[in-house]
Amino acid sequence: MRTRTTRRIAVTALAAALLAGTATPATATTNRDRPELQQAMQAFIDAGFTGVQLRVQDEQGEWAASAGVRELGRRAKPPVNGSFWAGSNIKPFTATLVLQLVAEGKVELDAPVAGYLPEFGLDERITVRMLLDHTSGLFNYTGDFDPDGSWVTGVPSMNKDWLDNRFRSYQPEELIRVALSKPARFEPGTDQQYTNTTYTLALLLIEKITGRSYAEELRRRILRPLGLKDTSVPGDRAQLPGPHAHGYYRYEENGRTRTVDISRQNLTMTAGAGNLASTPKDLQTFISALNAGKLLPPALLTEMRTPNPKMGYGLGLFVENLGPNCTVLRHNGSPPHGYGALMYSSPDGKTTVTGAVTWVDDATRGPAASFQTLVDGLVKKVFCDQQTAG
Repeated sequence: MRTRTTRRIAVTALAAALLAGTATPATATTNRDRPELQQAMQAFIDAGFTGVQLRVQDEQGEWAASAGVRELGRRAKPPVNGSFWAGSNIKPFTATLVLQLVAEGKVELDAPVAGYLPEFGLDERITVRMLLDHTSGLFNYTGDFDPDGSWVTGVPSMNKDWLDNRFRSYQPEELIRVALSKPARFEPGTDQQYTNTTYTLALLLIEKITGRSYAEELRRRILRPLGLKDTSVPGDRAQLPGPHAHGYYRYEENGRTRTVDISRQNLTMTAGAGNLASTPKDLQTFISALNAGKLLPPALLTEMRTPNPKMGYGLGLFVENLGPNCTVLRHNGSPPHGYGALMYSSPDGKTTVTGAVTWVDDATRGPAASFQTLVDGLVKKVFCDQQTAG
């Protein structure tokens, strides 16, 4: 989610008749009703989201359920383990691939990126580490803020401009050229500001070093070993695979309100940074395995989970301390419109919360501005309340 953007813009209510829905029964490996999770999930629907699918793994077992509707105007619930556009949840995958190459001695974490990708004429001070922790200073090609707070556009990524271009195909190099056409936000290593640009550079780095496509390396190193059969890099494929809930975009034209189904969209706009399709179960498997130490050696996992204090972001993961003995590792995502994904884990990987929401998006982002507050409430129930009870 683009949290800085959503904080700056107004929120409008969505029509209650479109968004009515109630929670489905839990379907998982536990018979517990978990009313506290049902309540937290229903809070998303009450806030205006059209659909929610949620999966929790903790000391009480595995629990999964959905709430709301799969499509506007229909009664069917969202699938409990349906596909969704996971957006920036791909960033921990990308960071893991880079760190695996570091572990193999093929990439140096503090070496200049220009030495690996000389064709872009990058500032020699920008290191591989800076790609992963958002400290490069490079402009975000999906749009960025100037120091005075004004918004500078990049590729079409917001509002009606994005809607009209949602099937456009981009090459990673094209995205990097857009970013490099804008002034740097700050000197490399002197600040931290979230950007998709550096994760697209990381994709190009992975491809340069391995001689294989990013999608192939992802399958070879993470998806196949973990059995993630429902996770993919869609490329130009605009259709979500398998059962899925629908996201929407609403706008006004010639005095009329129009609502468009945007479940089909081309995610090459965020190569390596947001172009992921997945399910709650697959995200759960990945984030659990990562934090259990199954994908990286201990020293590099520690590097990944050591945050810069400015954003609380390490190398592909946010690190949040929610209270005494309550630390979570997480990443959320949006592709950028109509879908929101969440992926949370305890440091040992034994407790996880994963899932996705859909909504009717518009120029104000609609209920998306409430996303992080609602997720925080859910996460504290799972990760912190149990600590207090224990």
